[in-house]
Amino acid sequence: MNHLDFITRRAFLAATTTLALAGCTTTPNTARVVPGKISPNERISVGLIGLGGRCRDIVETCMGIPEMRIAAVCDCFRPRVNSTVESKFNKEQWKGYIDFREMIATEKLDGVMIETTTHARAWIACHAMAAGMDVYIEKPMCLTIEEGRAMVACARKHKRVTQIGTQQRSIPLNNWASDLVLNGAIGKVTEVLAPNFVGPAIWTPQPAQPLPEGGDEGWWDIWTNQSELRPYHEDLHRRWNVWWDYDAGGRTFGVSGWGAHSYDQINRGLGTNETGPVEITLEEAARDLPAGEFKERTPGEDETGAAYYSMANISGPRAKVSMKYASGTVLKLHLDGDFGPGLGCIFVGENGRIEINRDRISATPKELISSADAPPHLAIPETEPHVRNWIDCIRSRETCTADIEYGHRSNTLCCLVNIARDTCAPGETLHWDPKKEVFKNADKANAMLSRPRRPGYELPA
Repeated sequence: MNHLDFITRRAFLAATTTLALAGCTTTPNTARVVPGKISPNERISVGLIGLGGRCRDIVETCMGIPEMRIAAVCDCFRPRVNSTVESKFNKEQWKGYIDFREMIATEKLDGVMIETTTHARAWIACHAMAAGMDVYIEKPMCLTIEEGRAMVACARKHKRVTQIGTQQRSIPLNNWASDLVLNGAIGKVTEVLAPNFVGPAIWTPQPAQPLPEGGDEGWWDIWTNQSELRPYHEDLHRRWNVWWDYDAGGRTFGVSGWGAHSYDQINRGLGTNETGPVEITLEEAARDLPAGEFKERTPGEDETGAAYYSMANISGPRAKVSMKYASGTVLKLHLDGDFGPGLGCIFVGENGRIEINRDRISATPKELISSADAPPHLAIPETEPHVRNWIDCIRSRETCTADIEYGHRSNTLCCLVNIARDTCAPGETLHWDPKKEVFKNADKANAMLSRPRRPGYELPA
């Protein structure tokens, strides 16, 4: 079978099962990623998995990094593979694949970049890591807390270098301001203010629509991955990040869309990269609401999110949620989309406040951020330093700036928001154990830590 031909579900699963077993007993490229084994003059060879809109941005970023090369591309949808291989960006004759397992087994890769739908990321990432691949995983990295912990365990077992796509962690100005908070510039942090993001919508069954040209029932089964196999509908396929089946609110101003960035910024500033809150309180009943009032006004010069206000003009399930950490700091997820730091947060301390967004900061008093050692704004695309960090760490075997554990903890906050909205009465508090990753007082909430996986799409043991 030519690797650009469509495969049936049975053939796909047979191939992936065989390669999964091989991947768990051998790591084809381990010799290339042992420290000292990659020549300083040798380019890091990468495969791309998932060739949608975000991947096009990643391709342009990668082309600006001479230390790496794209060797191959993969997507379960043949027309997308064909268009990518035939695109103007393919200067190095990338090979195109339908089956990511075949790509890993065939190409001499050092790593893969996973830009697929959210509901497919854990399955692909774990099988790739078991087969010896270092991985760059788009955010949010998975659907559930249990799934995220399994991904971390897989990365540690196979000693993989991991980077989650929360690129604010590689923006110098963000990290400089985060360190100010961490090092006590505003004193003890009493509260953190962040947006009240829009959650996922629940799909209402619809009559099946014709499959898109180039697709078949086997493709739709593979695309659906771990989730319930619903009849094909374009709104599921093209707007997958809206629906609970495939994401946790992955839209602009969504819980796992912008929220994953905001929550990661919170963890970076609070130093909670490997832990989480101990209490989660639902402040009001969840209901469909617009993300803000969006009245005509001129934003103040210190509003770091002003450039994003118009992008946040959406509606969906919302409810204010508060979280409390063991330190006593309270996180208030209360802000609207037309005010405040849409992709960041505001740290409030005893001696002032610092607002951190994407490559923008402000403070009260302003002297808090007036130091001469503040780094300049980025002069390159914002994702480039993040990908460079991953490439550098593939050589050095050091921990990336957005390691998989950090990504898991920020994604956990997304999940906690949705679980509180779905299971709590207004004013009710969930007691969370961030070490054991279970609720102490809510069986219904604990039932939402995982989801059933369809046979054939289990994670490797």
